Amino acid sequence: MTSDQIFAFSILGLLMIVLIWDQFRYDVVGVCALLLSWAVGIVPTQLIFSGFSDDIVIIVASALLVSYGVSRSGVMELVIQKFLPPMQSPRVQLIFLVGVVTVLSAFVKNIGALAIMLPVAFQFARRSKVSPSLFLMPMAFGSLIGGLMTEIGTSPNIVVSAIRAKLVGEPFTMFDFTPVGVVVSLVGICYLVFFSWLLPNRFREVNSAHSGELFNYISEASIPENSSIIGKTIAELEKPAGNEARVRQIIRNKKTILPLPDFKLEKGDIIVLVGVDTGLDAIINSARLEISPDHQFNKADKAQTLDVSECVITFNSPLVGQSARTSALFDLHGVNLLALSRQNETPVGRLGQINFKAGDVIVLQGLTVELPKILRVLRCLPLAKRKIMFGSLRGSLVPMLILVIAMTIAALQITPVALTFFAAAVAMVVFRVIPGREIYKALNGQVLVMLAALIPVSGALESTGCADIIGYWLSQWAASLPDFGAVALILVAAMLVTPFLNNAATVMVMAPIAVSFSQSLSYKPEAFLMAVAIGAGCDFLTPIGHQCNMLVMAPGGYKFSDYPRFGAPLSFLIAITAVPTLLWVWPVK
Repeated sequence: MTSDQIFAFSILGLLMIVLIWDQFRYDVVGVCALLLSWAVGIVPTQLIFSGFSDDIVIIVASALLVSYGVSRSGVMELVIQKFLPPMQSPRVQLIFLVGVVTVLSAFVKNIGALAIMLPVAFQFARRSKVSPSLFLMPMAFGSLIGGLMTEIGTSPNIVVSAIRAKLVGEPFTMFDFTPVGVVVSLVGICYLVFFSWLLPNRFREVNSAHSGELFNYISEASIPENSSIIGKTIAELEKPAGNEARVRQIIRNKKTILPLPDFKLEKGDIIVLVGVDTGLDAIINSARLEISPDHQFNKADKAQTLDVSECVITFNSPLVGQSARTSALFDLHGVNLLALSRQNETPVGRLGQINFKAGDVIVLQGLTVELPKILRVLRCLPLAKRKIMFGSLRGSLVPMLILVIAMTIAALQITPVALTFFAAAVAMVVFRVIPGREIYKALNGQVLVMLAALIPVSGALESTGCADIIGYWLSQWAASLPDFGAVALILVAAMLVTPFLNNAATVMVMAPIAVSFSQSLSYKPEAFLMAVAIGAGCDFLTPIGHQCNMLVMAPGGYKFSDYPRFGAPLSFLIAITAVPTLLWVWPVK
C-alpha cells in the first residue's frame, strides 16, 4: 500500500473509534478528521469544503425543513383522525409506521417517504407518551429496505441495472428486484417491530413540563362558519387531544351549557377548554377553531411575523388584580391572551374575565418585534423558550401541496432530488408555513456540519485507490468459496463499504468486481449484481452513510453507537435471508 492509502485507512479507523466512543461532539470529530486528512495530503485544498455543497447535505437540510413544515401544519393529525382507526398500542403504531414507509419507499424516494411519515411518528409518540426514538430509526431503516423492491426504489438498483446493461447487454426491469426485495422487506419489518427493545429510550426534558399542573391551561375558542366540527359532538371535538385536554363549558347565546359528551356543537359556540398546550392545539387545529375572535390582528400586522410567548406575571406587574378585558390588553398593548395557568387551581369563568394573580403563567400572542418590549412594560418574565403551537397561524393545504408536488417531481426525475427538496424547503418559508424565527431551529447544525466534513474524508477512500485494494482482497478471498459463500461475501462487502462511500459509488466500485468474479467462476452474474445492490442499499451500521439515517439522528436523540447496535443484527438477518433467496430467484448455474 502507498502512504496515502495507509493514511486513509488509519484516519477512517480512528474516526470510527472516536465516534463510537461518543465522548466528543460529532461535528467537532468530523471537522478534526477533515483537517487531519488535509494535513496528510489525502484531501486536496480545493476539495476540503466540497462537502458543504454536496447534494446529500442539501437533501438532509431541506428534508428537515419540509418535514417540520408538514408537522407544524397539523395536517397529518387530521389525516390520522379522519381516516385511521384508533391505534393506542405503541407496537401497533410501530407496525403501521414502518409498514407504510417501507411500501412508499418502493415507489418514491426513501427520503421523501420518511419525511411524509415523520410528523405522524411524533404525533403517535406524544399521544402514547413514548420516546420518538422508538419509531424513528426503524422508520429510517424501513425506508432503506423498501427501496430494494423496485428498480426506482433506490439509487443502487438504478445504477446496477445500468451496469448490467453495459456489461451484459440487458438491464434489469422495474420488477426484477421485487421477489427478493419483498422477502427481505418482510423479514426486515419483523425485526424492526419485534426487536425494537434494542433501541434507546430517550425523552427530552422539555416534555416533562407537560405533565405538571402548572401548565394545565384554560383557554377559549369559538366555532367559525367553516369549522369541520359543526353538527358534531363534544366527544368528537375532544378526541384529537386524547386525555391531554377537555371541554370545560360551552357558551351559546350568552348562556353557559354543561359539556355533555353527546351535546352537538353549532356555529358561533364559544368553547372553554382546559388542558396542556399540546392537547389544546390538537383540538383547536383539528376543528379549525378561532382563538380570540373579538381581537383579530389586521392584514398589515399579519403580514409581519406573529409570535407566541409563555410568561409569568410578577408581583409588581400592572396586570395583577386586572383581567384581560379590564386592562384592555389588546387595545393598549397589542397582544392577545390565549391561555392562563394557575398553580394548584383552575380558574373559573371566561378567559377574558379572570383576574390575574402574581405567579400566573399566561400565553400571549403578538408581533415578534414588539413582544419583548411589551413583556417588559407588563413586567412579565418569559419562560424558557419552548414550542407553543396553539395560536400560531397555520394552514394545512399549502405544506401538503408543496410536499406532494416535490414528491411527484422527484419520482418522475424531472429535476435532481437535491434541487427538488431545496425548492420545497424554500416554498415552505416563502408561503409562511414556517415562520422566519423557526427556520434555523428546524435544522440541526451539528449533524449537518459533521456530514459535510466527512464527505471529503469518505471520498479519499476512492481517490487514494483504497476501494481498488478492497476489491482485490475480495476477489482473492472469494476464489475458493462455493456459490452461496461468494454471493454472501459480495453482499456483506457492499454493506461494509457503503457507509464510507455513498451507495451509488459502492455499486460503481463493487459491480464490476462482482461481474468479473462471477465470470471467472463460470457463474451467471445476476445474483452477484443483485447482491451488490442489496448490500449497498442496506446501510444500517452508521448514521453518516445515508441521508435517511442522518435525518432521524437528532430528532430521535440517537448516538453514533445506537446505529450499529440496532443495525448490525438487521444486516446479519438480511444477509442470511437474501443470499438463499437470490440463488433461488437468480440461479448462478
